[in-house]
Amino acid sequence: DGMGNLRITEKGLKLEGDSEFLQPLYAKEIRSRPGNALYFKSARNVTVNILNDQTKVLTQLITGPKAVEAYGKKFEVKTVSGKLLFSADDNEVVVGAERLRVLGAEGTVFPKSIETPNVRAEPFKELRLESPTRSLVMEAPKGVEINAEAGNMEATCRTELRLESKDGEIKLDAAKIRLPRLPHGSYTSTGTRQKVFEICVCANGRLFLSQAGAGSTCQINTSVCL
Repeated sequence: DGMGNLRITEKGLKLEGDSEFLQPLYAKEIRSRPGNALYFKSARNVTVNILNDQTKVLTQLITGPKAVEAYGKKFEVKTVSGKLLFSADDNEVVVGAERLRVLGAEGTVFPKSIETPNVRAEPFKELRLESPTRSLVMEAPKGVEINAEAGNMEATCRTELRLESKDGEIKLDAAKIRLPRLPHGSYTSTGTRQKVFEICVCANGRLFLSQAGAGSTCQINTSVCL
């Protein structure tokens, strides 16, 4: 029958109560009673090693007082159905979940580039892309689209805002286009002053407003182009 809490059964040894092993324990399977949890306790750490035929460590899991460390060629986390949620190896880190949420107050920091087909905020939340001390570059070979379906879109800068199209055109498609801070020419016509202006373009591409007349008044205000 065995001795004390150690019983010999047809399936192997059955040990009841707490157990303490001072030397290595070799077993094919260790399990608890049906419906009960299995606990491993250690004063320092618990280490799980997977060895090959030459007793060389292939993978290792160490749970210590300060950290949980895993060593191996690849690390994977899957759901019960087998769907990949997270994997990491020497080449890449893959997040297989449908959504990646970052709950930190400071957001996410990427010291190098990032590739993604879609960046969006949660519903009713703002999305902010920021580079506090350097530049922010968005590149795509087939185009970059910025869309605000239910609100405004603003682009502000301290010095110059440049829109450049090397081979195509820049299209402003709106029912109203306003340029409230364009400089005004110094031309004044005789008679009643009108509140109608024409938009003039300098040779260097600068725009300015000139009071409309019977003919074009842009030539009279060429001093604005200097």
